[in-house]
Amino acid sequence: MRPWTLERGALWAIDVGDPLPPPCQARVQAEFAEVCGDDLEELAGAMSLPTPEPIRQRLRGGRRCFSLRIAGEIAAYGWITRGPELVGELEREFHLHDDEAYIWDCGTVPAWRGRRCYSALLSQLVRQLRSEGAPRIWIGASRLNRASICGIINAGFDPVIDLTYCRLARLTLMRISQAPTARRPLVAAAYRILLSAHERRLGQLALGYLP
Repeated sequence: MRPWTLERGALWAIDVGDPLPPPCQARVQAEFAEVCGDDLEELAGAMSLPTPEPIRQRLRGGRRCFSLRIAGEIAAYGWITRGPELVGELEREFHLHDDEAYIWDCGTVPAWRGRRCYSALLSQLVRQLRSEGAPRIWIGASRLNRASICGIINAGFDPVIDLTYCRLARLTLMRISQAPTARRPLVAAAYRILLSAHERRLGQLALGYLP
């Protein structure tokens, strides 16, 4: 474990009852599909992985991956989890209900950046999850990743909370502030997702000590 860490991020959501956002299209013709066994080597290349074994491990754990293809090649990809998921940047598990969906580890191949591939991928993922009955869809982003935030907005997600997480040795501190337009049930759900057993909430702060 590193002696310290600092992360600034945000959580966004599309909630049950929200109208389906307008579709967002890539600037080139693209095809959306779930990644299958025949695609693993290509996906590993798109993710800059030396082998597809980490992908196989994720799939065996019940996670799913979807891709956006342009001219037959993977241009963008994104992972989906229904239920709890470990989030390494924040050093915690997100406590999502089994019917909630979390979109994570998305990327665009450098050659296809600047063509709204990420926005289009997220737009398609939202439709896929809604068709499967997911009542609430979450996605997170670093506040420094402006390209990711732009794609999230384009796909129709609403901001829920901003957070700053820091750790020094085993002492942890997280500051959470709700977005001005966030609805109370979503903010409460964000706290439920984020807080770990070793943390205690004091207003907007969560203090903890790692075991």
